[in-house]
Amino acid sequence: MCSVGVVHLAPTIISRRPSIYASNARKNSWLRAKINGEADPLLQAAIKAASLRFQETHRPEPLFLDPYAGCLVDPTMQMDLKKYSHHYCLATKLIDDKLLRTVNHIDGIKQVVLLTDGMDTRPYRLNWPTSSIIFDISPERIFQQAAEKLKGVGAKIPRNCMFLHVPLESSNIQQTLHSKGFNGNHPSIWAMQGLSIVTLASFEEILCIVSSLAMNGCLFLGELPAWLAKTEIRSKSSMEKWMDKLFMSNGFRVEMLCYNEAARSLGKELAPKDYKNILFVAEQLRYSDDQMETWRREFNRVEEEGDEEGFDEL
Repeated sequence: MCSVGVVHLAPTIISRRPSIYASNARKNSWLRAKINGEADPLLQAAIKAASLRFQETHRPEPLFLDPYAGCLVDPTMQMDLKKYSHHYCLATKLIDDKLLRTVNHIDGIKQVVLLTDGMDTRPYRLNWPTSSIIFDISPERIFQQAAEKLKGVGAKIPRNCMFLHVPLESSNIQQTLHSKGFNGNHPSIWAMQGLSIVTLASFEEILCIVSSLAMNGCLFLGELPAWLAKTEIRSKSSMEKWMDKLFMSNGFRVEMLCYNEAARSLGKELAPKDYKNILFVAEQLRYSDDQMETWRREFNRVEEEGDEEGFDEL
């Protein structure tokens, strides 16, 4: 069934496979991107997304407000304020809302990991609660360009929050996140929008990384390209089966969200054109690597104490 929200299911524990880290030989090949100037497709895609947010902000009754998108786009851009909402903007609204609802229900440190195109303004424009730590994984050069422009217009993250960038080109994303303070024993929420996905294998590597770092019960949501399916999928049911298999093999229970139904629930109409992305929300069913390590240490401690007590009795 197509729905807007997340299906709330009873907690499930699935034993996880050992963590998979990107090898030195591969060096996260799926994450590397050669950015060779203004004509680079990744940069152009990031600017296009920013322009869609800018236009949505200036529409009557916008889905959301992005006061910083304007500094990231061409000032001569032609505005298109038709009555239809763009699928990307609808997805942005849904992701925004889910991120904020989730972090506001996390006690203590609130970890948010954004996999983006480098021009995501969520760290600045959303009202993050105190003690939020936001990690942005995106191409280094695009991020630095955006950060300079955002600084120029006075963009700041909310008080008592922290914003950290993880270069997409890092040879080991997991290690880099840990070095910047990410803790797999604390709750987190992960969102992907705008990150360039090259192959199905590259997305499976993303799933593996999230599964290794996110605690049991944590959410991973966002958009992924529909063309990731190797074979042509002609029906919604076959797409759902493909998604279930893809996510469950990496420890996630997934739900596809329907753009049209989501739009209707918000009183909006979507542009009458094909949109080649899939909107999803997935729940982590496994323990993170850090959780497993904590469990192993505790198990060994109990065993050692039991051995010592048994020796004393003898």
